Parts: sequence; C-alpha cells; structure tokens
Amino acid sequence: MKYLPIDQKLFIENRANLIKHLPARSIAVFNSNDIMPTNADGTMPFRQNNDLFYLTGIDQEESILVLFPDFHHEHQREILFLKETNEHIAIWEGHKYTKEEAYETSGIRSVYWLSQFENVFNTLMAEAETVYLNSNEHIRAVVEVETRDARFVKWCKEHYPLHTYKKVAPLMHDLRAIKHPIEIKQLQQACDITNKGFRRILEFVKPGVTEYEIEAEFIHEFIRNRSKGFAYTPIIASGYNACVLHYIENNQPCRDGDLILFDVGAEYANYNADMSRTIPVNGKYTQRQKDVYNAVLRVQRASMDILRPGTTIPEYHKEVGKIMESELIGLGLLDKTDVKNQNPESPLYKKYFMHGTSHHLGLDVHDVGNIYQKIKPGMVFTVEPGIYIREESMGIRLENNIVIQENGYFDLMRDIPIEVEEIEELMNR
Repeated sequence: MKYLPIDQKLFIENRANLIKHLPARSIAVFNSNDIMPTNADGTMPFRQNNDLFYLTGIDQEESILVLFPDFHHEHQREILFLKETNEHIAIWEGHKYTKEEAYETSGIRSVYWLSQFENVFNTLMAEAETVYLNSNEHIRAVVEVETRDARFVKWCKEHYPLHTYKKVAPLMHDLRAIKHPIEIKQLQQACDITNKGFRRILEFVKPGVTEYEIEAEFIHEFIRNRSKGFAYTPIIASGYNACVLHYIENNQPCRDGDLILFDVGAEYANYNADMSRTIPVNGKYTQRQKDVYNAVLRVQRASMDILRPGTTIPEYHKEVGKIMESELIGLGLLDKTDVKNQNPESPLYKKYFMHGTSHHLGLDVHDVGNIYQKIKPGMVFTVEPGIYIREESMGIRLENNIVIQENGYFDLMRDIPIEVEEIEELMNR
C-alpha cells in the first residue's frame, strides 16, 4: 500500500462498537471484495470491501473476518482468515500479509489461513444461533455482479439451513456514519492532497489546454503524495460541458472566456475527498460569471450553517432550496411571482439546481448512512450547491467536505482556495 500505516486502535474500537449490537450467540462474517476481471487475463485494481477494511484494516483479497463475541474460547471470538502465500505468489504477485503483519494491522491475534476456514467455521456454527451476513444495501447501489459476500450467503444457507439469518448492513451503516478521530485524520489527508492538486492546476490552466491535460496534472500530484489516485472518475468540464452533471469524457479544449468546473477528489488509505471548484480558463471571471459564482458561494456557506445535529438530510435539502430560490431571483433567472405560485412538489429552482446539496462521505464517496435519521456530531458530509445555466453555457459548483460538530462544523477543505479574488490571484502570478 502507498499510504502510511493506520493505528490498529481504530479497527479494535470499530469491532468493539459492532459487537455491542450483536445479541447472544451471534456470529458475523465479512468477506473481502473480489479482484474483478476486465478482458482476457486482465484485472481491475483491487479495492477492498469497505466494511471489512473498517473492521480490520486488512487491504488484501481473499480475506474473511469472523466475529463470535461470546464463543467459549476467547482466542476464537475474533478470527481473521487470510490467503496463504507461497514462493510462486511471492514471485508473480509480490508480498502478502504474514500472520504477524495481519495482527499489527488489525489487532486480531487469531489469524488463520483460508484453507482452515471451513473446519473452524463449522465448530463456531455449532454454537451459534444467529448469523449476521453482509450485503451492499446502499440506496443508490445497482448490483449486477455477484459479489464474494453474495456467494457466501448462498453457501452458508446451503450448509447451515436451520440457523437464523440477519443482515449486518444496517448496523454497519449506523456505525460507519459516525467517524472516529483517526478516520477524520485520513479524510483530512485526502483533502490536503486534493488541495495540492488544485493549486497545481491553478498555475497550469490557460486557454487552449485540454481537459485531459488537466486530469493528468491532478493524477500526477495525487500519486506523488501517496494516493492511489482519484477517489472517483474525475469531472473536468469546460464551457457547456459543466451543464452535464456527470460529464467524464474530459476530452475537449478549454476556450478563452469559458469556465472549467472540477469535481475531483483524491483517495488516501481508502478514504475519499470530494471537491468541486469552478475557475476561469483565462484567469479572470467576467462580471456575470462572478455574480453567479458568488451566489453559489453564498448558498454553500448558508448550507454549512444549517447542516446541524438534529435535522435530517431531506429537511435540510428543502431549506437549501429556499436559499437557492432567493439567489436565482437575484440573478434574474427566476421571477418572484412565478416562485410564489409554483407547485411546491416541483419547485422552479430545480431548472438550474437539480441535484442534492449533501451526502455522507468516508470510505465510500457516497458513504453509507441513513439520510432519514437525524444528523449527529462526527458525521462527515459534502456541501455542494451549483447553478447550471445551459443557455449561457455556464455551470458553477462549489463543494467542500465538513465534519459535523456539536455547535457548528469543521471544514476539511478550509485551505483549498475558493474566493474569486484568491483564485484569480493564484492563476495570474
């Protein structure tokens, strides 16, 4: 791994928090992700299952975590199963965890090889009554490929049909939504790397440069700072492209007088930053661009102020919509009378601001967490309003990542330039 070691205290405490929610004689099982194929003998880069990583810090394929908190033998209450290496694997694939390294990473003392799994698991299941199994239950998920977890669910129910089965995902969603201070540190590192990338491109951008050249500058800066790369497919959208919310072609030249919208974030230690900024290709905003930009900035800052413990995301989004309505009226894009008479189920502001303002952030860019439950301190959210005026070929989005606190918030992107004057000054040095 490129990233620096994470204190095993994080994973020990995460497991302890999950165990508190498991009833007596319960066993919980978590599988690593598969290495996914491309074509022929090609594979995609490995990305660990986030729940397994959250509980162990183990960043390797073919790994299984088994938790049985009240099993008779203390040394089998937490067990990690790993792929056993050999000389062939070492030569062709490189180093794999030793048992000692797995303990140093996870804090789990009982580490077995994967070949021992069925025998050990059979012993545990003889004493278990309830089995908690994992699955991807993110509300945006579209799962078309059978995962290792899904295969294990079928195997487990076939071999042990008389146990009671429950899903562990709701427990994990609640736990992962509140970030540990060590997690905040990883997220801050991802945001700091993103900051370095953004400052790099502010010196690079000029009329005639292509979107993909800017993408290359970002990835260069990310990887040289211990990131695996982009947290998600980057959006580098100049001119009208910025009005396409998920534009990822990044293949057009950037023209004098246009704006470029960036939605880019660095990954660090599997944690993700999620930044949006919008800059002028030639280093100087026009008055109209500046007016729209500052309207978005005011909405963002007002949104940060109302994203507080005790509210819910749907309630919050309604309040942000009212703030956006006022700004769009001020820009001459909406008429006050039309807004007064609008259908509340189809507000007019959505013509120019058609997406949500905030989502959970963490090991997933759109991190797990129940949007209908009240916001709590320790949650991390994006705040990303935007205004998209297709008839003017102008799209502006500004996005920061904040930690919710008891009385306010902490901005993880506080050092990333966002004011019009600072961006212009940095671009014209």
